[in-house]
Amino acid sequence: MRARLTTLLFLLFAASSAYAADPQSLPIWPHGAPGAQAHAHDPEIVENTYVRSVHNPSLTVFPADPVHANGAAVIVVPGGGHRMMVFVNEGMVPARTLNRFGLTVFVLKYRLAREAGSTYSIEGDAAADARRAVRWVRAHAKDYGVDPQRIGMMGFSAGGELVSLTADNPEPALSWPLDAVDRQSARPDFQILVYPGPLGIPARQVAGAPPAFIAAGTLDPCCVVPAMTLYNQLRDAKVSAELHLFADTDHGFNMAMHNERVSIQHWPDRLFDWLSDSGWLLPRKQ
Repeated sequence: MRARLTTLLFLLFAASSAYAADPQSLPIWPHGAPGAQAHAHDPEIVENTYVRSVHNPSLTVFPADPVHANGAAVIVVPGGGHRMMVFVNEGMVPARTLNRFGLTVFVLKYRLAREAGSTYSIEGDAAADARRAVRWVRAHAKDYGVDPQRIGMMGFSAGGELVSLTADNPEPALSWPLDAVDRQSARPDFQILVYPGPLGIPARQVAGAPPAFIAAGTLDPCCVVPAMTLYNQLRDAKVSAELHLFADTDHGFNMAMHNERVSIQHWPDRLFDWLSDSGWLLPRKQ
C-alpha cells in the first residue's frame, strides 16, 4: 500500500510541471564507464520505485521553468546503501522540489558497489561517477542555461557519502584517457548532505571545501555522527556550514513524504532558507 501511495504521489507531483513530465536521461560516459565495458549492454532493473544494475551511469535532467530559473543547478545523488537506488523519493521528488526553487536538477544513476555480484567499488567507481557528473554538468552548463560556477550536489545516505567524497576529500589521479569533460573541475560549488553515511567522514580535505547544508535525525544509528563530525570539521576549517538535527527522528525521512512530524514536513523550507541566504537562488551578478 505504501509503495502504491508513493508512486501515486510521485505521478501527481510530476503532472504538476510540464518541464518535468518527460525528463531526459543522458549517459555521462559516452564510450562506457571505465571498467564497466563487460556489462555495457546489461539492462537496468527497476523494482517498484528502486533502481539497480546500473552499468551505464547517467543523469536525468529536470530543467527549471524559465519563468523563475536562476541559473544554478544541483546534482541529486539518491541513497540506497550502494545496493540499489531510492530513485523516486531520494531522486525525482527532490528534483521536483528543487525545480520549484528555480534550480535545474540532474539526478545521478551511479554504479552500485554492494549489489549482489558487483565488481565495482564505492571509492573507485561510484565516486568516479559522482565526480564525472559534476564535470559533465559543468561542461554542458551552457546547454541548460546553467552557470558553471553555481553547481551543487545533494546526496541522501549513500548518496551523501558520494557527495562528501567529491566535495570534502582529495580526488585520486584519473586512470583513463582524459576527454574534454574530464578537464573540468569535479568539485561542486555547494553541497547538501541529508543523513550522509560514514564513508569519507572524517573528511581528508576540508580546507577550501564548498559551503554545506547538513541534515539528519537524532535517532539515526548510522548517520547522525557522520553529520556532526563533518559539520565540526567544516566549522573548524572556517567553511560556511549549517547543521540541522531533528529530534526523535530516524533515518530515511527523504523529502518528508511519509513523515508526520511537523519539523520534518518543513525541513525542505530550511534548505530553501539556506540556499536563499547563501545567494544560490539569485542570478549571478555579471
